[in-house]
Amino acid sequence: MTTLFTGYRLGDLAMPNRVVMAPMTRVRAAEGGLATPSMARYYAQRASAGLIVTEGVQPSLIGQSNPGTPGLHTDEQVASWRPVTDAVHTNGGRIFAQIMHGGRVSHPDTTGMRPIAPSAVPAVGEVFTPVGPQPAPTPRALDTAEVPEHVQSYAEAARRALDAGFDGVELHGANGYLISQFLSSNANLRTDRYGGSPANRIRFAVEAAAATADAIGADRTGIRLSPNGPFWGVEETDVPDLYGALLQELSRIGLAYVHLEATTDEETLLGMRRAWPNALVMNPVLPMGPKQTGRAEADHWLGLGADLISFGRAFIANPDLVERLRTGLPIAPADESTYFQGGDNGYLTYGAYQHAA
Repeated sequence: MTTLFTGYRLGDLAMPNRVVMAPMTRVRAAEGGLATPSMARYYAQRASAGLIVTEGVQPSLIGQSNPGTPGLHTDEQVASWRPVTDAVHTNGGRIFAQIMHGGRVSHPDTTGMRPIAPSAVPAVGEVFTPVGPQPAPTPRALDTAEVPEHVQSYAEAARRALDAGFDGVELHGANGYLISQFLSSNANLRTDRYGGSPANRIRFAVEAAAATADAIGADRTGIRLSPNGPFWGVEETDVPDLYGALLQELSRIGLAYVHLEATTDEETLLGMRRAWPNALVMNPVLPMGPKQTGRAEADHWLGLGADLISFGRAFIANPDLVERLRTGLPIAPADESTYFQGGDNGYLTYGAYQHAA
């Protein structure tokens, strides 16, 4: 019988359990998008996960969404990540870098450049900037001839990720960022081959996945998706058709996994499970909802055919989450005020469960 603690083979990786640490932005990088010694400790503390997926890492300066996020587009950034991946591997873990191009979810005060997007449609809400939250600016619509360089930015970042010691990468195709913007029916108003029909709206995602798989191998490449997710004002029409077409194309590429967020109804998600032949990572709980994923939600989705279960917020305050899940120990709550404040408080200050004397 498959449980959270049954081993799993993901490409060349032998995972000792089916617990995945979900990507979570923590804005602790140093100036220049450099990883830090504190980041090495943070991820190494959580190396008992079957797989760690890092916070979103920008593949280019214009792809940076938030201040304080790390990158994988300079030699200095690659060098800064090596102590992080070494620390995780020394502690027996496996780690993928999540490659995240923010697209329109950015600001000139953060990058020095006007954000780019499929169309000149601003995100809904305020974006983080070095001087605090500001209304999302109207992005510049990409010319058709410019699209390939942003496709290739994922592949280039993936090559750099392997140079930095990562075991693979996850493309961030969810939550209203660039790939998600191309999938959208209200952020993507294009009339060229990247807009309109589902076949055209999936094209950017498919090209980014194919380029990345060509660069580092399909068995080292995953993608995260949030079907029908409402993030940053993104809307999607024809969700079953859109994602059915996308999964069909991604299966031809042979990606290692698809990482689904529970952003639509269970019937649609189960249809995606049936349509996807390779590993499925399921994230059962909305990222910013009131609940966090626990053993019950994990077991539910394992029973429905998911191969791996990702846990987000539960990993923040519980570096020993795998052991707590295994033994039924309480899952400690995290202090939300420290999620994005920087520094080591609320980052390195959570410890393993302390048994009463």
